[in-house]
Amino acid sequence: MSRYLPITIASLSTLLIASDAFAGAFAVREQSAWFQGLSFAGNATVSKSLSSMYWNPATMTGHDGIQVETSQTVVFPRATIDLDTATIDALNIPVSGVPYSSGDIGVDAWVPAGYGTWKVDERLTLGVSSNAPYGFETKPQIEWAGQVYARSSRVLSVNVTPMAAYELTEKFSVGVGWQLQYLQVRLKSATGVPPIAANSPTAELRGEDYNLGFGATVGALFKPWEGTQLGIGYRSPIEHNLKGRLIVGGNTPTPIRANIIMPETVTVSFQQVLNERWRGMGTFEWTHWSRFGTFPVFNLQDQVVSELPFQYNDGYFISLGTEYDFTENFTGRFGLAYEWSPIDESNRTPRLPDANRFWISAGLSYFYEDWLEVDIGYSHLFPESENININPDHPFYEGITIQGPVNDTNVDIVSLGARLKF
Repeated sequence: MSRYLPITIASLSTLLIASDAFAGAFAVREQSAWFQGLSFAGNATVSKSLSSMYWNPATMTGHDGIQVETSQTVVFPRATIDLDTATIDALNIPVSGVPYSSGDIGVDAWVPAGYGTWKVDERLTLGVSSNAPYGFETKPQIEWAGQVYARSSRVLSVNVTPMAAYELTEKFSVGVGWQLQYLQVRLKSATGVPPIAANSPTAELRGEDYNLGFGATVGALFKPWEGTQLGIGYRSPIEHNLKGRLIVGGNTPTPIRANIIMPETVTVSFQQVLNERWRGMGTFEWTHWSRFGTFPVFNLQDQVVSELPFQYNDGYFISLGTEYDFTENFTGRFGLAYEWSPIDESNRTPRLPDANRFWISAGLSYFYEDWLEVDIGYSHLFPESENININPDHPFYEGITIQGPVNDTNVDIVSLGARLKF
């Protein structure tokens, strides 16, 4: 039974699902307390943390025996949309009778992740991860000038990935995995604004993929010489067949369906031993968000009843970090990063007013004897100042022009992790 313990623990650790996203658009990067403290530098290379297997399954060959790890992250986002103008274009009159500010749209989130590995022999390692790769939740106040574009929004996911890694030589390892992913979407908006429509009813679009989406993950790890690691990992696109309902006020719900494809990601990392205590690392990541265009929503008669016109760009992320062993029981780490969001003023909406951002992170690990390790990581994100500017050229335009800055944006992230070795 002990060989199945990593699978059991890793799967149970994702009982709740991410509800906020901090990896560009609504991807969730917060999959590791260890790498949180590095701004995710070196996350596709081998460390004492199992969590690198999320980005590169080949790194599992670096772990002996049976090990399990859990990472629990809490995210505290803040942002307010303060509109300067809101105009009903057909009548050329301003929206009136409601606040022009959204209030704080951020919703605190818990992001769990779990990992397990079993070293079968000198070369083969099996493992499983349980994660929430996508998710976000925003909640403006119900009555406000941008209510036709957002009253509340929620996306959540669960991903379980069994994996295998094989050490071909002392210098080169490969890994593969099979992703099984559940996705759920809840989007609410008003059907009108005052003075044309006071107390407007809410239109809600619900969709879930009960049948799951499937994908792959592959990776390679190269150690050209002692103290140097180069890792690359790939997580494939996953198609989801969402089925649900479109509900407008108290009307009878309309059954709907929509097919969407989540993007693939490529992660490239290095790690270099500088001396017996210092290590340096870095990561570059590309996410193919530009495949996330416009997705039609159909009723049961195959008629288009709505659209999800995201029109995102590709996303990029780069980070550098370092670790220092203070003693054999304590290791500290520090990281910096910059992220290019797939969202800009041409496609930004009140649902997800994402922007480019700087990261600064720090972390600490404590090693208790040979069987227990504890990690803590912290990051503060500095989003750049950006605007909401929805006009007739915007993909989400619904007949009302709104314009104004996104203010008071900041994000704090705290992660706690632990590993057990058997």
